[in-house]
Amino acid sequence: MTKPGVLIRGIGADERAAWEPLWQGYLEFYSASQAKEATDETWRRIHDAREPMFALGAYVDGKLLGIVHYLFHRSFWTTGDYCYLQDLFVAKDTRGLGLGRALIEAVYAKAKEAGASRVHWLTQDHNATARLLYDNIADRSGFIQYRKIF
Repeated sequence: MTKPGVLIRGIGADERAAWEPLWQGYLEFYSASQAKEATDETWRRIHDAREPMFALGAYVDGKLLGIVHYLFHRSFWTTGDYCYLQDLFVAKDTRGLGLGRALIEAVYAKAKEAGASRVHWLTQDHNATARLLYDNIADRSGFIQYRKIF
C-alpha cells in the first residue's frame, strides 16, 4: 500500500529528463558507468511495446523520485515467465518514505498480472540498507551469482 501523495506508474516517453538523473544515480551508487548509446537504447527499449522491458516511477506530488526497471523472461522450470527486477533506485534525500517498497510491490502486481511465477533480483552483499527491506518482502534464494563479462 502506497502512502498518500505517492503515485506509482509507468514512466512516460516524455519524462527522460526526470528519469535520467535517477538512472545515473543508480549507476553511481554501484560505481558503474554506461555509454550514452546504451542509455539511449535502454530508454528506447522501455518504451517499445515489443520489448519485455519496463520502467515504473514513484512520484511524490508529481515529482519522479524513484525508479524500477524490470523484465520478463522464460524459464526451463515453469510454464510461466519469471520477472527480473533489474534496477531499483530512490533519490537519496527521499529514502525512508516507503518508495522502494512501493516500487517492488508494484512490480509484484505487474508480474502477477502477466502470469509470471516469480519475481527475483540481485543486490550486493554490502547494500545493508536495501537488504533490510528485501529481507522483509522476499526470500533469499541462497544462490551465488557467477558471471563472465565479454
